[in-house]
Order: sequence, then structure tokens, then C-alpha cells
Amino acid sequence: MPIRSMTGFAQVKGEVKRQAEASSAAQNNGQLGFALSLKSVNHRFLDLHFRLPSGTDSLEMQLRRLLKEKIARGHVEVTLGLDRSSSDAFSLNHELVGGYIAAFRAASAEFSLVSEPDLNAILRIPGALDSSNPSADEEIEAAVMARVEEALDRLNKMREEEGRSVERELRQRMAHLLEAGKNVQRHRGAVLQNYVERLRSRIQELLGAGADKERVLQEAALLVDRSDIQEELIRLETHVQHFLGLLDEGGEVGKKLDFLLQEMNREANTLLSKTSGLAGEALNITEAGLAMKAEIEKSREQVQNLE
Repeated sequence: MPIRSMTGFAQVKGEVKRQAEASSAAQNNGQLGFALSLKSVNHRFLDLHFRLPSGTDSLEMQLRRLLKEKIARGHVEVTLGLDRSSSDAFSLNHELVGGYIAAFRAASAEFSLVSEPDLNAILRIPGALDSSNPSADEEIEAAVMARVEEALDRLNKMREEEGRSVERELRQRMAHLLEAGKNVQRHRGAVLQNYVERLRSRIQELLGAGADKERVLQEAALLVDRSDIQEELIRLETHVQHFLGLLDEGGEVGKKLDFLLQEMNREANTLLSKTSGLAGEALNITEAGLAMKAEIEKSREQVQNLE
């Protein structure tokens, strides 16, 4: 499976096939259209949110199950809008609407207000309008499920296109990171010589002060431990090669790539700490180390949006 971004949008539209109870009813029966929209953005896990008409609980369960099969990570909003072309597709919920109007007028009388309820506002109350066809919910469910695969394919196609763009940028940044590592390697010998000189100076200072031999050896061991950055460079290159290997494999690699970038950042920090306080060519290593950290940080920004 190709690498996918977690950002995408898709929409499909269709019509619900209504079952007329009689030929006369069929002639008057209005068309029921729908629009199903899928919108996804980045998230640590799979986070599904549904905006569906009332009475579609069964449809939500089916959509939720299918989305979990097709999408691994991301905040996904699923919106279903219905478009009814004639009023015979509705019946009035007399109990709900009547109760609202009675409560409105009672409040107006209690507070001595002169006002009438807004019919448009009333009809927007969930449940104020019901389908006149008892089987409408099943018909809507069947129509939507017949098109949801197409919507998911469009969504994932957009996510894959953006994923390819992110992958190209990440490969470029890994190339820059390897080049910075080679630049550090070129100056490594001069930095080691700088450490040797510091070590010789420190030993002479301690011997001149009458320090014991054990103390001198401890100081020497400490400086030697801090003197070489080869280990960090090797680990950094290993992490980069692993990173590129995951890009080659594809699939759900976002979390793994993010972990590797954290490890790279740790090596870059250690490299900088080992060369701090040194002059001469060590300043070139500091510059290269800062460039490494910049590439790693920019890579993390991109990886955060991969599935």
C-alpha cells in the first residue's frame, strides 16, 4: 500500500430509489437526493465523527465498520445531507411541533410578550419532520452504502497523492542530512587533534599541580570519552537508512518515521554537545549539526501528517 497523508476530501451524490405503495403515489412521490462527504485531517489515532440525519443509526454503524477497514489513522468527518424535492416526502410530527408552539405561547403570556413562533425555526428542530415512507430509512441506507466505496476510493486517492508529495520531500531532506553527516566526517580529524591538545595541556596542568596519577587518568578518560563523534555519525546514518527503507516499504509508517526522527535528533544533540566550546574547524561541525537539526525538525512536521 502506498504512503498516505491523513488529509483529504471526497464527496459523492446520488438518489434514493423510493418504493411506491400505489401507482398514484408513485406519480406524486418526490425524488430524494443525498450528498455524502468525507473529510479527513491528521490525528494520532482513528477518530470518526458522523453528521447524519436522525433515524440512521444502522447506517452509522455500517459506515463506522467500513471506515475502520479502509483507514488506519486520522480525524474523519462523515456528513450526509438529504435533498427532498417535494413536500410529500415529509410528514409533520404533530406532537413535537405542537408541544413547542404551546411552550412558546405559554412563555410569551407569562412574560407579557407579543410574539409568534417562527415556523422555519420549528421545522429545523430534529424530528419535527418525519419521512412519510416507513421504509425510507432502509432505502437511504441502501443507497448510501452503494456509493460509500466510491467516496472512500476518492478520499484515499487524494491522500495518496499528498502522501507521494510528502515522501518526495522527506527523501530530499534525508539526502541533505546524509550530506551534513559527510561534512562533519571531513572535519572530524581536526576536532580530534584539538581534543588531543586539550588533553595534553590538562595532563601537564594536573602533573604540575602535584595531582596523583589516578586523578590524571580519570581526567584523561573523561576527555577521551568526549573526544570522538564517530559513534553518533554511525548511528545517525543507520537511522537515515532505516527511514528510507520504511519509505520504500510504504503503508502505515507515520509513527515509525516519527520515532526514527526523534532518535536522529538525539544523535544531533549529542554531536553538538561533544563539540561545544571548541574553536577552529569544530565550528564547521557545529554549523553542520545545526543544519541537521533543521532538516530533522522540518521532516517531523511532514511526518506528523502521514498515516
